[in-house]
Amino acid sequence: MARVNLGQRAGRRRWLPAALLVVLALVAAGAWGVLHRPAPAPAPLTVATGLPGGVYYAFGQALQEATPDSATPLTARSSAASVENLRLVAAGEVDAGFTLADVAALAVAGQAPFDEPLPVQAVARLYDNHTHLVVLDASRVTDLRDLAGARVSLGADGSGTEMIAERLLTQASLVPGADVQVVRLDLTESVAQLQAGTIDAFFWSGGLPTEALSRLAATGSMRLIDLGEWVGPLTSAYGDHFSELPIPAGTYPGVEGVRTVGVPSLLVVHADLPVPVGQALTATLFHTRAAVGREVPAALQLSQRSAIATGSVPLHPGARRYYQEVKIANDPAG
Repeated sequence: MARVNLGQRAGRRRWLPAALLVVLALVAAGAWGVLHRPAPAPAPLTVATGLPGGVYYAFGQALQEATPDSATPLTARSSAASVENLRLVAAGEVDAGFTLADVAALAVAGQAPFDEPLPVQAVARLYDNHTHLVVLDASRVTDLRDLAGARVSLGADGSGTEMIAERLLTQASLVPGADVQVVRLDLTESVAQLQAGTIDAFFWSGGLPTEALSRLAATGSMRLIDLGEWVGPLTSAYGDHFSELPIPAGTYPGVEGVRTVGVPSLLVVHADLPVPVGQALTATLFHTRAAVGREVPAALQLSQRSAIATGSVPLHPGARRYYQEVKIANDPAG
């Protein structure tokens, strides 16, 4: 995975005009009774998502469809996901982005693949991503170690899938590019090449269920590899971002259940995003939860209790204000 260098950050303040318009809209809406003037239509905030077929992509599209008339409209921008999204947010090229929590922790700390700490903060922990190791039903692969000598897609370059895949291979004493023939394909390409027989397996990290995998499973040829035993080694090596989670039988048609590695997904913003905008964005996540959840079941995991559990990635002050006000509203006594 290439290291990320933000260079001169030429676009770092791209989000300011849109953010300020949101602030103005919020202020104008509050002053309606005094000024009797319509609030200016706010410019949409741009959210970096993922690639088609994945949950980040679907989540972003559902948010866009749920907020056209909102005080905080959102527009989705497809991307290679976690690493790229963090870079885009830090550079000010988008207003928010989805990312895996372990990747975001590296960005905040300025550790590889990032050359320096990135000024990003979280607005919410959204849901748990499940790591999938996918093979065809007839494959000889029954264990992570069986990937020795195989041709494997680690996910799109710059994605959180790529990072967790590389870490898993390392813990299994398999060197990418030496012990394993590595390609880096997005989810759609990985599915197509697995079906064509040009790769033997692929990794994917996403919410349950992932649409592209549901389509693959419907062909009757998909199998998942159990990864539960690797949670401990990953935690020892890389920190406490990981948990053992089930992919229950029937999540994908005809596919047996397995244990796997879970990593939380976050929505992050630039640390300089105005507080009212961060608060409004956080509120929008919860206001649209039911509508988005009808399209993306993983979105229903969002809760005010777990959303603040963002680990080493600090909460944005606007998000913190939202959670504090919700707590006071729900528990006036304290």
